[in-house]
Amino acid sequence: MPAHASVLPSPRLHEMPPSGSEPTTLAELTREVGRIAGDRVARIRQITAQAKMLALNALIEAARAGEHGRGFSVVAQEVRGIGAEIEALAQELETGLTTRIDALQRGVAAMTAKAESERLVDLSLNAIELIDRNLYERTCDVRWWATDAAVVACAARPDRDGAADHAAAYASERLGVILSAYTVYLDLWLCGRDGTVLANGRPDRYPNLRGHSVAGETWFRDAIRLPSGDDYVPGEVRREPQLGGAGVATYAAGIYETGGSGRACGVLAIHFDWEAQARAIVEGVRIAQEDRARTRVLLVDAQRRILAASDGKGVLGETLAVDLNGRERGVVRDPHTGTVTAFHRTPGYETYRGLGWYGAIVQSAG
Repeated sequence: MPAHASVLPSPRLHEMPPSGSEPTTLAELTREVGRIAGDRVARIRQITAQAKMLALNALIEAARAGEHGRGFSVVAQEVRGIGAEIEALAQELETGLTTRIDALQRGVAAMTAKAESERLVDLSLNAIELIDRNLYERTCDVRWWATDAAVVACAARPDRDGAADHAAAYASERLGVILSAYTVYLDLWLCGRDGTVLANGRPDRYPNLRGHSVAGETWFRDAIRLPSGDDYVPGEVRREPQLGGAGVATYAAGIYETGGSGRACGVLAIHFDWEAQARAIVEGVRIAQEDRARTRVLLVDAQRRILAASDGKGVLGETLAVDLNGRERGVVRDPHTGTVTAFHRTPGYETYRGLGWYGAIVQSAG
């Protein structure tokens, strides 16, 4: 070949990634296919350019050879034409592959987003189911303990005399025994029919409760009117000043002297340690480590008031910004910020129908 003929270096075969670095997800595989396709088209163009260069060199040499190079000139023209056809084919291939790979990538991205959304909804359901199972046990506890003989005897003798004081002391002792076994409660209150606290389970920790009136509390007013011992007042999540401002879920049931029905002679209120128990649930939801900083796991009530939050913010003072529109489950995406809110309403547990609460996960854009 003449000294002035230019030849491009021969392209090397594509080197596949070493074992262990192969794509592991559909999205990664799609990106890898796009990369390989682009690489192959580029190499085809490189080879085509090389062939065209060879054809050009051949034409130059054929022209120099004159009549003797005419036949070689025809071959060079054919090679040049084939090169142009290959180049056009490479352009069509690149356009077609790019369009379809882009569509595939969009489809994969949509599938991934949908799968992640469903996962967040399932995690929201898991959170609300865990708390509901926990609260179902509270409804059983309050009705059961309201039938304790010491509790009934104290409620039936609200007058302050020697016998009443003895009954109150014994009831307090019994409530203390219960609390020693059930550590999820802050305190148990035995209230007379007029709303006066007659005894509590932790007088050493909360010494000034006896004689305190709860007649104005909603849970007391509702519980004293319950028709039977099968009924209860569901937990009201609030901060209780008499318990140091702790967040509690208060369940209440009527106390009945005979047969568990008729006119209640008092009310038993149990104060579930809401903050500690609910926090354990929202913090225990399995969010990937790399997503934790941008994710909030919440429990919210039927009015979207935040009852528990994995970051500890806004509890009992903030409302979930997203309107759930009464839906049972779903995902809401903010088109401006990219924030995703997944939610699921309580399905209830056993005989506990739930209070319309939701588990919710709010995840900001990554």
